[in-house]
Amino acid sequence: MNVDYQLAFDLAPVGLVLSRNRSIVNCNQHVCEMFGATREQLAGESFLILYPSVEEYERIGARMIPILNETGMYSDDRIMKRVDGRNKNATFWCHVTGRALNRSAPHEAGIWTFEDLSARRPVTVALTAREREVAAHLMKGLTSKEIGRALVISHRTVEIYRARLMRKYRASTAADLVHRLLAG
Repeated sequence: MNVDYQLAFDLAPVGLVLSRNRSIVNCNQHVCEMFGATREQLAGESFLILYPSVEEYERIGARMIPILNETGMYSDDRIMKRVDGRNKNATFWCHVTGRALNRSAPHEAGIWTFEDLSARRPVTVALTAREREVAAHLMKGLTSKEIGRALVISHRTVEIYRARLMRKYRASTAADLVHRLLAG
């Protein structure tokens, strides 16, 4: 039996991207549909095109390096943005997982999957980049100290952001906040 690997890549039920130096070398149809773009619009572009801000692109890129160096894999939930069409610049929660092909140079080349979480977790409140990062870690069940270590900020700073999130989501407890974050 002959396996058509290109067809499997193109029609995979999850978004797939091949990358080089944080640029998109190739992507499948699912990624194009998710981000509202054509393959021609994405191929050769920096991943920056998919981020809500330059700061988030740079911060996440820096955070993933030591993890990719150590394990060769990285994953998180983050807010991404649509590229084109009627939903241009609309943000949505996305689960991203990647594998570095060379651990010692993790951005050199990689394979990435993207899963649109917007059906389960819509973006309903405007959040800053740091609030989105703290929210993503809260949804994983991390404590303020664990989030502080992950984001290289103090746990007291995390608590300030958590308090802001609680106000924005009108949550009365940390558990209520996590529930509201998961619900959108």
